[in-house]
Amino acid sequence: MTTIYKLTWTKAGRAERQVSVVNYDKASAEHYKTRKQAEAGISDVQIVPVKPGV
Repeated sequence: MTTIYKLTWTKAGRAERQVSVVNYDKASAEHYKTRKQAEAGISDVQIVPVKPGV
């Protein structure tokens, strides 16, 4: 079974962590992590494995 991933990050002015709505494969998660880190006000971007259906 292939592992799927989501991104989590913090956004300036928000107390809770944000979570991506989209599931990614590992290569895509790495790509979108780089893009997300470049956004203004975004920090602590992490790739987290998730169970299918979550």
